[in-house]
Amino acid sequence: MPFHSLGLDPSLVRAATDKGYLAPTAIQVAAIPAILQGRDLLGAARTGSGKTAAFSLPLLQRLAGAGRQQPRRLQALVLVPTRELAAQVGESMRSLAQQLPVPMRIAVAFGGVSINPQMMALRGGADVMIATPGRLLDLLDHRALRLSSVSMLVLDEADRLFDLGFAEELGRILALLPERRQNLLFSATFPPAIQSLAERLLSDPVRVEAQDDPVGEPAAIQQRAIEVDAGRRTQLLRQLVKGSGWTRVLVFVATKHGAEMVADKLRRAGVEAEPFHGLLSQGKRTQVLADFKASRVQVVVATDLAARGIDVAQLPVVVNYDLPRSAVDYVHRIGRTGRAGASGVAVSFVSAATEAHFRLIEKRQGLNVPRERVVGFEPAEAPPPAPADAGGGIKGKRPSKKDKLRGM
Repeated sequence: MPFHSLGLDPSLVRAATDKGYLAPTAIQVAAIPAILQGRDLLGAARTGSGKTAAFSLPLLQRLAGAGRQQPRRLQALVLVPTRELAAQVGESMRSLAQQLPVPMRIAVAFGGVSINPQMMALRGGADVMIATPGRLLDLLDHRALRLSSVSMLVLDEADRLFDLGFAEELGRILALLPERRQNLLFSATFPPAIQSLAERLLSDPVRVEAQDDPVGEPAAIQQRAIEVDAGRRTQLLRQLVKGSGWTRVLVFVATKHGAEMVADKLRRAGVEAEPFHGLLSQGKRTQVLADFKASRVQVVVATDLAARGIDVAQLPVVVNYDLPRSAVDYVHRIGRTGRAGASGVAVSFVSAATEAHFRLIEKRQGLNVPRERVVGFEPAEAPPPAPADAGGGIKGKRPSKKDKLRGM
């Protein structure tokens, strides 16, 4: 099915084609006509399924159809959970809007950087604001913008908004919005908090599920599990990076300290590597991602901060140096590769101590990943004895406060 059959303006179809979108994904086919009709929408889609374009294309068309407002007033608000996702959505939406007959001013705002340039960018108004909740409230406190004219609201990765503790901020923002508006809610998972929010926020919504979209389905990714002793993981990683021809690798670890330590060891071994975690300045985080996308950095060692909202085109390999604590996070981690129909490889290091945990991830995700061994790195450790009160199983979907601090 071509994009023009979805009712999109020819200028937006050209923009989508210029971005390399050859055909709409399942979430786009289901969502775009409903959004163009003005319906509220509840969308379930895995990472990498094309949901940014699914809401950006019809949003831009509806705003362009409303005509240019004088003075320019904010008409659409997109709330996202992380700085990187805000920047990514803003970049994507600006590129899609370039050929519109009505110029769109799209503003992006997030914390971790000075608020002054963001306030300056809002002088003269904006048509679309893409923001993290905390920084949006800062801008409202500074009277840099108003929400009284917003006619479209998008909550992107709503589950992550709640996971990161934005429930209170989100409630304050919703109270400032006009009652009459179109609401679009996208989420990969639907814990009780998201279900309750959807019931309060959406009016007779169209429900769209694209969890089995082949673009975002982990079946498009070759999943590998390599058995190795915990103390030899860095050596194995170094050998795989150097010997497998991997041009870019995203490595996930459990902690900020781990990210720094593994990146430092790789650099000392002659591998261009950088850490990526929440203690870095926003400027440093932006630079690391830019260098990674431009292949100036071969390996980025990241916490789960990078598990959602980071899109690196043609990323061939993801490595779980530390296994994720939840099965849902496993899906989001490996979803950084194999995006937009491309192939990818996801490697998990499994030690004797983490074998049982990986089996539970497999069970939750309906997987059966064969175990491999690399010559020279055959494991020698024995599994630890099971605790007397064993039986709790894998960690659930909702992270604890400790998890949130570890992954930022």
